[in-house]
Amino acid sequence: MTRRGQYAVSSAIVLAAAGVVFLARGVAPAAARTIPTTRVQRGHVQVTVYTNGDLRAARSAQLAVPPMGGQLQIVKLAASGDAVKSGDVVVQFDPSEQEFNLEQAKFDLRLAEQDVLKAAAGAAVLTAEDEVALLHARYDVRRAELDTQSNELVSEIKAKQNVLLLDEARQRLAQLEADVKTHRTTNQASADGLREKRNKAQLAVQIAERNIESLTIRAPFDGFVTVRTNFQAFGGIIFSGAAMPDFRVGDSTFAGQSIADISDTSRVEVTAKLSEQDRANVAAGQAVDVAVDALPDAALHGTVRTVSGVASRGIFDAGTRQFDIAFDVGGHVPVRPGVSAAIAIAGPTFDNVLYIPRTAVFDVAGKPTVYVRVSDGFAAREVRVRAWTDTVAIVEAADTKPGAALDSFSEVALVNPNAPSGSRPRPQTPAAPQRASR
Repeated sequence: MTRRGQYAVSSAIVLAAAGVVFLARGVAPAAARTIPTTRVQRGHVQVTVYTNGDLRAARSAQLAVPPMGGQLQIVKLAASGDAVKSGDVVVQFDPSEQEFNLEQAKFDLRLAEQDVLKAAAGAAVLTAEDEVALLHARYDVRRAELDTQSNELVSEIKAKQNVLLLDEARQRLAQLEADVKTHRTTNQASADGLREKRNKAQLAVQIAERNIESLTIRAPFDGFVTVRTNFQAFGGIIFSGAAMPDFRVGDSTFAGQSIADISDTSRVEVTAKLSEQDRANVAAGQAVDVAVDALPDAALHGTVRTVSGVASRGIFDAGTRQFDIAFDVGGHVPVRPGVSAAIAIAGPTFDNVLYIPRTAVFDVAGKPTVYVRVSDGFAAREVRVRAWTDTVAIVEAADTKPGAALDSFSEVALVNPNAPSGSRPRPQTPAAPQRASR
């Protein structure tokens, strides 16, 4: 046989051997799938709910621009973070306009007081003149009466003349008395008008003094200052991505704008939000441990003060309902409000309960299910989850029929045994799982 023929026969043998190996590998049986399992445990479980929140002062006050009308310019402003005592000046505005108004009001008051004095002196003079005129008129009437008493001794013409003079004197006295009464009424009205003008000037002085005093805003209690952002820094126009500055000396403000906040740090509280699942395990009075990010070594303790009974939904909640919760922190807090904190709430305690890893509970047709090992594999068992924790689920059998109950000897699968090999399992999880410790 030639060399070329030998090479051909060798190539055919090699190809035949490779085909046999390939067919043998293709028809070889697959290795058995290993399902990891765990035992159902019975014992004590302490649920601890974890959330994140912020420290804030239990008492705070906003310092706003007083209602003066128009713009007010800041001439003094404490810096953010400054510690102030009750009565210390935090914000002061330019009082030039109000000081001018005060001087004008004081001038009007002095003028009104002079008018009152002048009117009183004029009224006194007029009253004296009226009294003198009344005396003369009464004297004339009395003399005319005496003259008429001698009418029997004088001529008839003289007697008629005496009667006419008496009538004239009486009419003049009556007219003078009416004029005196009118003068008194007029003087009283004029004095009342001038006194009202003086009162108005006094009120203007008081308003100007009160306005000047209100231009200096003082701290209502001991605390720390937080200066607010001036959104009118660019004339009310907010540019996209632009950083707005805080208020500073020289800025013009409008009535009602909040300039700064005063926070009382003698008592600090913590606020946070709870998910709908966590809300059922939290109640007022439960113990709380607070870890502050700014001071990792500081261990703060407190209690749950209030838990909102109505869920609040924000724009970015994505359908998850959140409940507001507040905590009281006891003792001296060595940090200022505004820092973040990690909160651990001591929830309910479960004794003598069955619990398994949370990954062993699966969602089957919307129902929590576990896979219990039986003689020929695994059997699905529906369960009721009493509480979720960070690592375990507290469960009990939903079916009380014989053979369906769970006990501490049951062995459950950690992965779905019915899922195809290589696919990811779908454990049953709550909408917002809570963390807990056992």
